[in-house]
Amino acid sequence: MKHEGNASFAAFGHSQTSNNLAVCAGTVGPGALHLINGLYNAKKERTPVIAITGQINQKQQGTSFFQEVDLKKVFDDVCDYQAIIETPEQAPMVIQRAIKIAMANNSVCRIELAANIAEMKAENDQFIHPILKYKSNLVPDEAVILEAVHLINNAKTVGILAGDGCRESREAVITLSKRLNAPITHSLRASDVFDHDTENVVGLTGLIGNPSGYNAVMKCDLLLMLGTDFPYIDFLPHDTKTIQVDIRQENIGNRTAVTLGVWSDISSFLELLNPKINQKEDSQFMDKLKESFNNWRHNMKEQASPTRENEPLHPQIFADLVNEHASSDAIFTVETGTSAIWAAHHISFNKQRRLIGSFNHGSMAVGLPSAIGAQMANPDKEIWCLSGDGAFNMAMQDFITAVRYELPIKVLIFNNSELSFVKLEMEQVGLAASLDALHETNMNFAEYAKLCGGDGVHVEHAKDIDAAIIQAKHSKKPFIIDAVVSSGALSLPPHIGVKEAIGFGTSKLKEVGQVITGDKDQWQNLKKELQSYFD
Repeated sequence: MKHEGNASFAAFGHSQTSNNLAVCAGTVGPGALHLINGLYNAKKERTPVIAITGQINQKQQGTSFFQEVDLKKVFDDVCDYQAIIETPEQAPMVIQRAIKIAMANNSVCRIELAANIAEMKAENDQFIHPILKYKSNLVPDEAVILEAVHLINNAKTVGILAGDGCRESREAVITLSKRLNAPITHSLRASDVFDHDTENVVGLTGLIGNPSGYNAVMKCDLLLMLGTDFPYIDFLPHDTKTIQVDIRQENIGNRTAVTLGVWSDISSFLELLNPKINQKEDSQFMDKLKESFNNWRHNMKEQASPTRENEPLHPQIFADLVNEHASSDAIFTVETGTSAIWAAHHISFNKQRRLIGSFNHGSMAVGLPSAIGAQMANPDKEIWCLSGDGAFNMAMQDFITAVRYELPIKVLIFNNSELSFVKLEMEQVGLAASLDALHETNMNFAEYAKLCGGDGVHVEHAKDIDAAIIQAKHSKKPFIIDAVVSSGALSLPPHIGVKEAIGFGTSKLKEVGQVITGDKDQWQNLKKELQSYFD
């Protein structure tokens, strides 16, 4: 990789899509420091990654030597374990320990080698042995199960908020949902576990959610939080009976008060719970939410219609057509920002498709490098990266790495010359969009792809979108679709409270005030938003 920061994101992508340990490496001091952001992403996504870093010669340590950094202090928060190898005899033992901890805890560990130690031959080969890959189940007590059964059977309506912890127990969650007539709302990270076509799924909640997903969580009599530490407390009920089940005890009650906390893996919990649950016949709650969800999906399809030919184009059109043409087992990497919104709203994830990104850490520049890692781990699968222009600009130097290793990743860049999600965040708190700060000066990304030895196409007209996506799909080279899209495309949260309404209203009043005083750029900004809304 051209940049160590991209290397750690690539390791994350490799591990996420291979269900195995991944490794990245950096040199001394500055080279090691560049790894940290991607490692934090691996940590917060619960992904096992080993980072191997160098260190200056032991004789110079402690003297503020060239490139000397106390890496143990710097990496202390991100790592579960740090193995600093000081003798050849120590190497196999601490390396094996780092591997075991990373795999057991789905965490990040670091191995440090001073320059003089790295040149030596490791000793104690007898400590080299296969690593245990199997994990034991965490089974709840019978008394806890009976208490959960009592709460569930006596609730009129039940909602399920399901996270990535349900990945290995998808069918059991669906079985429970059918028995209870309980709608399933899922986290963004679990979009590829509970896709929009799954029975009883009603979408997402949170900032990029939809009304049915929000209402399923907020308006039920009993909420089941299964395998999720959903962080947005404004989108959780605080006066509703709640059962939270999680394999990580520290997550239970972390975001809202719980009536019953269950320390268990989801599979073990549901295996004991489901046979004891009574069938609920009343489906009014479910039916109303399903109708709302279907109406929302129809609205999303209309927003993505290729007949919306106003230019710059609507980004939803590109996302919807990628969904149509991508293979049934494609892996999607998404950036933090509006590209994640378009993916969540317009990509249909089935049992085989995967979605990865920086969902908990929230870093930009994750999409391209994690796509490289995913393609390395899955050479026979289609890898699609959905990226904003701002995020791609941060990581673009490693597109040529994909060319070097002949990785046919497909990169869709939503090129609106703006940091759109940052603008949305500014407006939410009542600030007028600072257009100078938000503006992105971009090159022709398709020409850049060709200069690197890959391929690409620049798309400005609706009639060219379909052909561009088909060309990318069948390309044997890394491919960029430079999609020129409107910066006025809006995505509002499923519920806007008084605080948010005041924030957006104040922001727009300030922007109108700037237009009145002659700000031509702000006028263009408002005009694009109005065009997008009424088209």
